[in-house]
Amino acid sequence: MEKSAVDPPAIGSEIGYVRRLGAWDAAMIVVGGVIGSGIFLTPAAIARQTGSGTEQLIAWAIGGALALIGALCYAELGARRPAAGGGYVNLREAFGLVIAFVYGWNLLIVNHSGSIAAVATVFVQYAAAAFGVKVTDAGPYAVGVIVFLTGINWFGIRAGAFTQNLLTLLKLAAVAALVVIGLLARGAPVATAAPAPLNPFALGGVLLPVLFAYGGWTYANDIAGEIREPQRNIPRALFFGMLLVAACYLLVNLAYLAVLGHAGLAQSQAPAADLMRHVLGEPGARLISAGIAISTLGFCNISLIGAARVFQAMGADGVFFRVAGRLHPRWRSPNIALVTLAAWSCVLALTGTFDQLLNYSTTGDWLGYAAVVATLFWYRRNEGSAPFRAPWYPLLPIVFLAAVLWVVAVTAWQHPGDAGMGALITLAGLPLYFIWRRFLPAH
Repeated sequence: MEKSAVDPPAIGSEIGYVRRLGAWDAAMIVVGGVIGSGIFLTPAAIARQTGSGTEQLIAWAIGGALALIGALCYAELGARRPAAGGGYVNLREAFGLVIAFVYGWNLLIVNHSGSIAAVATVFVQYAAAAFGVKVTDAGPYAVGVIVFLTGINWFGIRAGAFTQNLLTLLKLAAVAALVVIGLLARGAPVATAAPAPLNPFALGGVLLPVLFAYGGWTYANDIAGEIREPQRNIPRALFFGMLLVAACYLLVNLAYLAVLGHAGLAQSQAPAADLMRHVLGEPGARLISAGIAISTLGFCNISLIGAARVFQAMGADGVFFRVAGRLHPRWRSPNIALVTLAAWSCVLALTGTFDQLLNYSTTGDWLGYAAVVATLFWYRRNEGSAPFRAPWYPLLPIVFLAAVLWVVAVTAWQHPGDAGMGALITLAGLPLYFIWRRFLPAH
């Protein structure tokens, strides 16, 4: 039997996590956590907000650079605190338990649960399209998907990681097929006219959906307590994983532009299917639908894995159900936290309320990333040396924070209703924290 380093028992738990994942597993988690359905759908929305193929590619390149900067900052944080819970742990140490709780509250009530419900629904729709059938109500089937993946992850990180590795390889194959077929096909030419200078205000609005498509690298830090040699493997996984994702995204956009052109991409509702249908006919559209279904399934899997470990850490701290802080005695999985997250995600999937919740939480998601990156300043001031240090400090975290705040400000200006509701959902966590601590003490 493989010997694994075991973490000290978590607070409130007699059993700790086991470090069973290597660098390859961590990299697949990074890639699988980022590539979901966004790259197959979002480029059309970006094309409608840009004036040319050049602007389209610039927006995706800027988004990739910002995501890579954020990932490098997370790499240092993961190397400093390779424990389950990721950003929650960093916020707890740097800014206090109340800020960490609000972060976790957003993940539970909206961000992760809503994403799992939404993407499970997308999986059902694309799986049905791949088989040429229509589904009138995807909710019950989405619940079945969530329950199935929860069952796999009940049996520990090794089972979940094996599933994730397989699904990530299959989704990369789907991306590769889309790129190769698109770039080799003959279609509408990419716009070559020089675009007008990019308007910074307009670009801010364009970047939010781009950044949303690039989000998800944080899952590697959430499961840091189960990665072997985390001081080395987490930075490598985040750096090379995000480079691969950025390359995939730019190549996919080039493929869309090569076949559909910028105007055609802007008119498309399903660019990946339209590209494949244009080149290979209806069988091609069904083939890429199967690829998208696989990609979304992998995203749901890693969302369940990562978020459950955040809620387990919260339970161990006494700011979530205390029982959720326990691990399964045999499988070392946060089984109670996992089931709680899955149950709420199922409710959102059945009621269909996740769409509006995600609209409210889009800015909050990246503000959460920014808050975690801001803890890097606290660690540098209070701890100094680290096994891995993000390069060009403090420039990189400052650039990341400024860019996120700029994009969020532009989005709030353009969509004040959604931003306001998102702020209310976040602020609702403050009184809930004090109520929880008052009536449900940690001991």
